[in-house]
Amino acid sequence: MNDNLENRQKLIECAKKEFMEKGFSKASLRKISADAGLTTGAIYFFFKDKNGLFGAIVDEPLNKVMQIVMEHYNSEQEEDFSIYEQADGDHDEFAEQLIAAMYENRDALLLLLEKSAGSRYEGTVDRIIELTDKTYSKLARNYAASCPGKKVDEYMQHWFSHIQINAFVHLITHEPDEKKALKHIKPIINYMVKEWMELTLEDDV
Repeated sequence: MNDNLENRQKLIECAKKEFMEKGFSKASLRKISADAGLTTGAIYFFFKDKNGLFGAIVDEPLNKVMQIVMEHYNSEQEEDFSIYEQADGDHDEFAEQLIAAMYENRDALLLLLEKSAGSRYEGTVDRIIELTDKTYSKLARNYAASCPGKKVDEYMQHWFSHIQINAFVHLITHEPDEKKALKHIKPIINYMVKEWMELTLEDDV
């Protein structure tokens, strides 16, 4: 059992290097297994296929991030906009949790964001944006219901879904320092929330 765990970990470490250098499509399973001192058959034994090997690297970090995101999205659906007042710092706890999860295994998330073309993980960001858009479209309708004479500006709502996710993508791909990332993202979130409340509704005429 210990040998199996050790061999599995060797494959994962060698795969990280190969995927980072060549991307998913061009990465060689033969080279990964050779670098690990194992046969190619070991990859199929532990991971079934190339996607499974890639998933062994990125699944856990992605799931941690998405759990925090979904908990935040679910909590926001409970907002009562008839009494809600936005204040700077309202989302600091969310920012701290998310940045910690993102930077806990930044290398794996960079693989997902930059090296997943050709894998089943290609388009993950687009799927997260789609989920965000669905969540905030519902939130925007609730917001509009509390504002007589207003309706959701569908274009702006969709645009905000993109910039919200892309803000975090840009951060993790350009800022290697976790403390600096957290310092940057807090005012960005404050700004986005304020602008979302300002621009996501339009006159219902």
